[in-house]
Amino acid sequence: MAELLAVLYARFLNVDPRRPDWPERDRFVLSKGHGAAAIYAVLAERGFFPRAWLETFYQNGSRLAGHVTHHSVPGVEVSTGSLGHGLSIATGMALAAKRDGAQHRVVVLLSDGECDEGSTWEPILFAQQHGLDNLLAIVDYNKIQSLGTVTEVMELEPFAAKWEAFGWAVREIDGHNIDEIETTLQAMPFEPGRPNCIIAHTVKGKGVSFMENDLLWHYRTPQGEEFEAALAELIRES
Repeated sequence: MAELLAVLYARFLNVDPRRPDWPERDRFVLSKGHGAAAIYAVLAERGFFPRAWLETFYQNGSRLAGHVTHHSVPGVEVSTGSLGHGLSIATGMALAAKRDGAQHRVVVLLSDGECDEGSTWEPILFAQQHGLDNLLAIVDYNKIQSLGTVTEVMELEPFAAKWEAFGWAVREIDGHNIDEIETTLQAMPFEPGRPNCIIAHTVKGKGVSFMENDLLWHYRTPQGEEFEAALAELIRES
């Protein structure tokens, strides 16, 4: 989801690192809270907090916990990690904005695995009922979850058709194509009066040949020679 976050924070979200609590800011919720390292890196690059904090990630006493936390971390709206909650939170934010007449947008990034959960589909119903076209759900559709492929664990297809049947305006994109991501984001709202969904087709482990589409790396951390080889490949790609 690195490209998705980079485009969101560089070219789409209306936020101010100097004023993380600015009332008119767009709200972003990372529902897949286990992706904490990525959002922390983006927030540091945008100037919400010093890059030096990244060196403490996931260490005892660090502000930067292994799952996203808003406690003492500027730029993080809500703590996440219990999958299936983020869309409900974001939907509540979007409804409050509508009722207040506020102009900010609410964006939530979900995993495909958490779309197995009924707690995700309830706000999908709710959002269309209330015409929340200020709400954007992006699904990181890498098709691998904790214990197997999405197809093996809980088939989601026809995935886009399901969101559409629930009343959402849906776009499918290559989640690694910077220009396509930006163009699609700038088209929001896709249809007035309907909540927005982007299904971003991605590759788990993108950019590291021995990690791509390999379930092993859902939990494993590269060490030593593996780390050096992975870093070298990413540097060549950039």
